[in-house]
Amino acid sequence: MGEAAHVFNLRVYYEDTDAEGIVYYANYLKFAERGRTEMLRAAGIEHSVFWRTHGIGFAVRKVTADYLRPARLDDALAVYTRMASIRGASLIAEQIIRRGAEDLARLLVRIACVTREGRVARLPQTLRAALNNFQSDI
Repeated sequence: MGEAAHVFNLRVYYEDTDAEGIVYYANYLKFAERGRTEMLRAAGIEHSVFWRTHGIGFAVRKVTADYLRPARLDDALAVYTRMASIRGASLIAEQIIRRGAEDLARLLVRIACVTREGRVARLPQTLRAALNNFQSDI
């Protein structure tokens, strides 16, 4: 990923693994969610504050995940997140979960902006400007 990618570091805990000590596949989605949330924080956006002040939240519409190699108990991982696309009312986040230089999982996450009523909403300009800092070529 390019220099504009956000990096979130984490450790694999016992609760993240299956009986064999391998990270359960669904937990990669949790890791990715944490990475996206921390990218927003780095951009100056907090979910709860944005919801209260703008009445807009984020809903995952689609996830494509390629699981390449297993992560294991006690591994130190990094979640790389970048904005692959920023459109009128949706975003596409590209995420790679790595152990060192080794790619373990690659995800594409389509996210819709929604109102309190659950309707699609355009991205506010402040959000768009903040997220532009995390667009880069791979």
